Amino acid sequence: MASSSSIAMATLALVVLLLLGSSSAQLSTSYYSSSCPDLFSTVSSVVQSAISKERRMGASLLRLFFHDCFVNGCDGSILLDDTSSFTGEKTANPNQNSVRGFDVVDDIKTAVEKVCPGVVSCADILAIAARDSVVTLGGQSWNVKLGRRDSTTASLSAANNNIPPPSSSLRNLISKFSDQGLSTKDLVALSGAHTIGQARCITFRAHIYNDANIDSGFAKTRQSNCPSTAGSGDNNLAPLDLQTPTTFDNNYYKNLISTKGLLHSDQELYNGGSTDSQVTAYSNSPSSFYSDFAAAMIKMGDISPLTGSSGEIRKNCRKIN
Repeated sequence: MASSSSIAMATLALVVLLLLGSSSAQLSTSYYSSSCPDLFSTVSSVVQSAISKERRMGASLLRLFFHDCFVNGCDGSILLDDTSSFTGEKTANPNQNSVRGFDVVDDIKTAVEKVCPGVVSCADILAIAARDSVVTLGGQSWNVKLGRRDSTTASLSAANNNIPPPSSSLRNLISKFSDQGLSTKDLVALSGAHTIGQARCITFRAHIYNDANIDSGFAKTRQSNCPSTAGSGDNNLAPLDLQTPTTFDNNYYKNLISTKGLLHSDQELYNGGSTDSQVTAYSNSPSSFYSDFAAAMIKMGDISPLTGSSGEIRKNCRKIN
């Protein structure tokens, strides 16, 4: 028979494991099935309408979810405006003049509040809108886990520190994703989100003028709308995916193999390092990319959610109740 001390140790280990997994375990794909049965159709309708008006909006909504989850978990903190008691995340370096789509989130929240007032969190709206954006632009769907609650504060410093900048090395990217419990495989799959959307000249200027691992013709094309002088044309846009910037596909990886990644951090994924083989695999198999991307999105959505009695359900996504 096992000794009482070994049984006690085993019990303690089980309790620790349960505590570690408890918050994400409380998330469920059927969380609102009875409390807000029309949730998915309501969100999808607003997302599709927004993207039909501006195709780029799909990438913007997807990016909001990334930038939310990487800062103290998927808690809707990125949506909060500054208050007298805290400075929000909207003015952090990775977000200022960059993250967008807040008006669409407001529209989704308004529509959801009409069908089930006071029930659905802004954090969950971001998770659903990210999925619906991918699907609307031609990507594969996945079952979104729900049950997150909204934060009552935000962190400018965490936003500045946690989100990897476009100048990141592969080593730094791996480290920043690992800090969030995401693997190198997750990193490469989630980076495929750059198959849609636009980037500002200030984020890729150094890559197109200073880096050697870039196709010269591609660099020249991008230089035509991104002057080398800092402060000149900083906000000029270029598509992250040269081929199909408003279609969710695997062309992003094909671009990397051709050394036509727009950001330094993009091209780092295919630059003689440990992730080259995964990039090659995704360039050859859209289905592998789609399934791994969906799995990684679900995993990212599990980062430190507020559940139970933690946080709140905001009435207005931009401010605490």
